[in-house]
Amino acid sequence: MDYPVSVSDDGVSVNPEKMEKEKLYHCIFKNKIILIFKDTQDVLNCYEIEEVDLVNKVKNSKNDDEVMKIFEDYIEQQDLKN
Repeated sequence: MDYPVSVSDDGVSVNPEKMEKEKLYHCIFKNKIILIFKDTQDVLNCYEIEEVDLVNKVKNSKNDDEVMKIFEDYIEQQDLKN
């Protein structure tokens, strides 16, 4: 399946029909991480992360598993679970 999120000079494009529910998708646009997911009611949720260290780690990641690990570690370090 094609990745449902893409970036161009004009912005971020999302193809919700290609998205799995409750799966996190990401891209980098203008030095921000853009996080997108479709919930169980087919509502799209989008978040921007500007934290430089986190953006750089994601930019240097090799695959989606590594990106998810970066986010999990960050959440744990910042105690953001609750």
